[in-house]
Amino acid sequence: MNPIMIDFGFIQIYWYSFFLLIAFIIGCYLALKEAKKRNIDEDFMINLFFYTIPIAFIGARIYYVIFNLDYYSINPIEIIKIWEGGLAIHGGVLAGFLFILFYCRKHKVSLFQITDILVVSLILGQAIGRWGNFFNGEAHGAVTTLAHLQNLHLPNFIINGMYIDGNYYIPTFLYESIWNIIGFIILYIYRNRKNTHIGQTTGFYLLWYGIGRLIIEGMRTDSLMLGNIRIAQLVSIITLIIGIILIVYQKYQNRYQKEENSESDI
Repeated sequence: MNPIMIDFGFIQIYWYSFFLLIAFIIGCYLALKEAKKRNIDEDFMINLFFYTIPIAFIGARIYYVIFNLDYYSINPIEIIKIWEGGLAIHGGVLAGFLFILFYCRKHKVSLFQITDILVVSLILGQAIGRWGNFFNGEAHGAVTTLAHLQNLHLPNFIINGMYIDGNYYIPTFLYESIWNIIGFIILYIYRNRKNTHIGQTTGFYLLWYGIGRLIIEGMRTDSLMLGNIRIAQLVSIITLIIGIILIVYQKYQNRYQKEENSESDI
């Protein structure tokens, strides 16, 4: 699969960059629409995007480079070539979250009210972004057979794209994309329920994405490693535990506040 979408000779536009751009446009649109429903200032959100997106990009790249130092210490110029791939979503989410935490505290806005808005856009963006990995020949699983891929009833363009350097590979990028699309639908519905408390949508995102990434990462052949440990699986375990804690904590925190308010009214 050709990773270059358009080649002007003096400049190339990569499919990877294209899908990331689409993910950001759609994600920002959905977040702004939801923020408006919740009476959150539009300028606040636009400024948040303006700073968070590049910070998340830098965080995703630094995270990836750190776990591939053997290569990048020899080829430092390659560090800037993010259009060729090499962004670790966990690094981007971590860097983005730390800035959002700072930004919300500075402007005295509820952190979880903002993250509840953003995670729905984020998981859809992750689903879209995986198609950039497809065109780059990344995020795939082990070697498989043409017959196996055909038995999955995949479109021919995906089967052809999974033929890399003389072998067919399991399309784990597709599994994660589908998982995230399902997660987007569930999160969108979950967020709009009357009995969903602030912070629980964020917790459910961490839980859903953590479970999916934990399972699918075990099928991949290009995982970032720390010794014999797949970093993404370790982080996924941590995030899904945090997600469960956050869902339960926010539920009981809300109940406690209601009980306090009812007692104060007596």
